[in-house]
Amino acid sequence: HIEPGNDTRILEFLLLGLSEESELQPLIFGLFLSMYLITVTGNLLIILATISDSHLHTPMYFFLSNLSVVDICLISTTIPKMLVNIQTQSKVITYAGCITQMNFFILFIGLDGFLLTVMAYDRYVAICHPLHYTVIMNPQLCVSLALASWFLTTLHSLLQSSMALRLSFCTHTQIPHLFCELNQVVHLACSDTFINDIVMYFGAILVGGGTLTGILYSYCKIVSSIHKISSAQGKYKAFSTCASHLSVVSLFYCTCLGVYLSAANNQNSHPSATTSVMYAVVTPMLNPFIYSLRNKDLKRALTDLLGSKPSQNKLW
Repeated sequence: HIEPGNDTRILEFLLLGLSEESELQPLIFGLFLSMYLITVTGNLLIILATISDSHLHTPMYFFLSNLSVVDICLISTTIPKMLVNIQTQSKVITYAGCITQMNFFILFIGLDGFLLTVMAYDRYVAICHPLHYTVIMNPQLCVSLALASWFLTTLHSLLQSSMALRLSFCTHTQIPHLFCELNQVVHLACSDTFINDIVMYFGAILVGGGTLTGILYSYCKIVSSIHKISSAQGKYKAFSTCASHLSVVSLFYCTCLGVYLSAANNQNSHPSATTSVMYAVVTPMLNPFIYSLRNKDLKRALTDLLGSKPSQNKLW
């Protein structure tokens, strides 16, 4: 009785979210609203501190403020819609809304990976070629690397979304998730998804695997360079410039890996929905804290920005 084709093209999906228990909805709403506000505020403070403090007009902070912009965009593609749905007690997202949300989510999650790779390269140049750092990491190269990241991830997200547009959906339109995630949407289709699966996995390998390879290569070089430094203080100083970045990279890639492993092993929706919260919501929220807590220059810039003395400013 189900006929795949244009005549059965559905106009909306249902996002089931984390829990269907009605008494938990106010708690989930409060939790995600506060996480959203913390993320936007934290990342905005980093952007403003970077712009306002001339000491932070360096490649590292240029890429960090780019990362903050992307993190605000990433969390804004998923959480506001979810909050509206809880508030209106509706689970509906339109077909167009779902494809759009999926497109932007793929774009911004890919950008996170690319920017973290570019930041790893920046740390590699700073530690392995300190005397040539300003020559190599010139403003033109920094802008080019940022634009290249945007260009490649835009191409990737458009490819994945246009592949999803060719699918037909019939009756089963429940997405056991907070948002329209590519894998979940593709597997709801009642038309053949073989080509979509191939494009999806190739995309994941090229974008995810490519960026991770770049980061690991940079850190192999960094570790061997630090190993050659004779003094313990010099080693510590060199490593401390990478510590924040390494923390963010570990958080981002471990949660991404967790999502895909749990999705592969478990057809039950909730474990993968919960792990997705980690990389879609928790990572963008923690990034500003990781960078500001471990970084004297950023702490000072934030203190100046917020107009308080360091001793009073307990938050950072």
